[in-house]
Amino acid sequence: MKTAVCPGSFDPVTLGHLDIISRASKIFDRIIVAVPVNPDKRYSFSVEERMEMLRKVCAAEGIGNVEVDRVEGLLADYARQKQAVVVVKGLRALTDFEYEFQQALTNKKLNPQLETMFLSTSAEHMFLSSSMVKQVAGFGGDISHFVPACILEAIRGRLCQPAN
Repeated sequence: MKTAVCPGSFDPVTLGHLDIISRASKIFDRIIVAVPVNPDKRYSFSVEERMEMLRKVCAAEGIGNVEVDRVEGLLADYARQKQAVVVVKGLRALTDFEYEFQQALTNKKLNPQLETMFLSTSAEHMFLSSSMVKQVAGFGGDISHFVPACILEAIRGRLCQPAN
């Protein structure tokens, strides 16, 4: 059984994240969606909230081979512990590649059995990021085309400012 880890901040979960998770779930037997615990970073949603959103989204989409877990520490160590053979990362643009490539090489050095697979985000989601969702929501904009419907209200409740 081939296990892949799909890490990300998922703050909040977007349709771009769902695209990558869904496509990876068709390639690997088991996908662990890994949500980081990073006390140095400010998140809009807690680890538990992000994990719950991911569980709801995967259940709503019928993606049955996905497990959602938290990651504390190095991803390379986590992957080894979970017997994952691949890290799956989504790429939107060339700027994503530079950072992700550096991470892939670091993970490979720390865990030589771990490969990294890059999936291009589908064209309709290439512009989409959690930061963009937060910015649009913060100005009262419509985020319904950017996030899964089953978690839209939870995201709006936390991020949206009333429109003037």
